[in-house]
Amino acid sequence: MNPDDFPAPKDGFVITHFLVVSDQDRSREFYKKIFDGKVLIERDPVIMKVANTWLILNAGGGPTDDKPTVTLTTPPDPNRTSAFLNIRVADIQKVYKEWSAKGATFLTEPKVHSAEIRAYIRDPDGHLIEVGQSTRRPS
Repeated sequence: MNPDDFPAPKDGFVITHFLVVSDQDRSREFYKKIFDGKVLIERDPVIMKVANTWLILNAGGGPTDDKPTVTLTTPPDPNRTSAFLNIRVADIQKVYKEWSAKGATFLTEPKVHSAEIRAYIRDPDGHLIEVGQSTRRPS
């Protein structure tokens, strides 16, 4: 991994996605294996590049002085969510087969919806991940 790729911009900003995980090693290996994630920092927190974005995987915890009323935790109910990763792919049938062979468990096979074909998987802590292929482009 090129240290210059580290998500600490010299100008402007970079968006990363922070996921609370119960086992940093297990989650790191999941994102490496399924999505070919590149690890920059192994743990505390795990920082990795996945495709063209960054993930931070870290343990949860109680409030801190800069978030005095917030507790970080893994999803308490994986069937209820307010946010999820959205991965856009060129060929959903191809990645469905490849990622399934690597151990990803899809909730259903890819389904056609008006402007896309999509399916969902979960990471080891239950975080929802949408995998979708656009079927039309803006005109």
